[in-house]
Amino acid sequence: MAAYPRTQALMARGSAFLGSDTAILCGAMSWVSERNLVSAISNAGGFGVIACGAMTPELLDAEITATTALTDKPFGVNLITMHPMLFDLLAVCARHKVGHVVLAGGIPPKGSIEALKEGGAKVICIPPTLALAKKYLRSGADALVIEGMEAGGHIGPVSTSVLAQEILPAIAADTLVFVAGGIGRGEAIAGYLEMGAAGVQLGTRFAAATESIAHPAFKKAFFRGNARDAVASVQVDPRLPVIPVRALKNKGTEEFTAKQVEVAKLLDAGTVDMGEAQLQIEHFWAGALRRAVIDGDVENGSLMAGQSVGMVTKEEPVAEIIGQLMAEAEAALARR
Repeated sequence: MAAYPRTQALMARGSAFLGSDTAILCGAMSWVSERNLVSAISNAGGFGVIACGAMTPELLDAEITATTALTDKPFGVNLITMHPMLFDLLAVCARHKVGHVVLAGGIPPKGSIEALKEGGAKVICIPPTLALAKKYLRSGADALVIEGMEAGGHIGPVSTSVLAQEILPAIAADTLVFVAGGIGRGEAIAGYLEMGAAGVQLGTRFAAATESIAHPAFKKAFFRGNARDAVASVQVDPRLPVIPVRALKNKGTEEFTAKQVEVAKLLDAGTVDMGEAQLQIEHFWAGALRRAVIDGDVENGSLMAGQSVGMVTKEEPVAEIIGQLMAEAEAALARR
């Protein structure tokens, strides 16, 4: 990798923590962040993260094995905290000596952070507020990702710039904080590094990379899309604990609204409890995302994308994306 002295100096803490040349993580995107993209990002000096999503322990075991065969660089695994077999997945990560595990999608259940640390992993959590950031750190988290609502996939209600201003000045001096959500260019990376971030996380810029296994039709939807096309899903019933999802507008977006109505009726009838209702919603997303990413059904599938999608205009190798981001950040810092 070329030398980017100013950027690499500001990323030094994050890079040392991840064991990578740059402190650029790839956000975990279900069906997209698998062995090919993850290994390509790690090989190019970034930090790839396997999206476990709804995988069984057996599938995760196979995915980690396959990724290890493609790279000798560090990579991580992202686990959804509401997964019914979470502790079995933690055991798979420990067996493979996975160095970094991201716990996403809610407050980590009791004992999960401890189990990971006993297995030798560094734990990364994703707090939506400063109060939760401090709670996760007290619980043993080694680093945090703060993700704004501009991101693709599951999102919170607050923008990246506001989260960064609230959280970085309060804890970044003593804590490794990576900033995510709506980042598409190196100038933005430079700004967050100057505010105290240890690094950044990007998903949308990598989703349509050459090494991504996403269907050509899925990638073309990204090339056509702009920031206004990436909309957040609507919550139909206040009782349903539905985390909003940002995706490109299509028929699938409307189908999700209908799915929520269906699940709400099941709740009313007492056919399902709240936990099962939430799992049904998650399974809907997993299926809809697979239809778009793997099958190329861009009308009915879920085109999860962040608002930075307008900056994704063509298929590029991962190494070129990372090189461009670093060069833009370096140029921005040099102009200061």
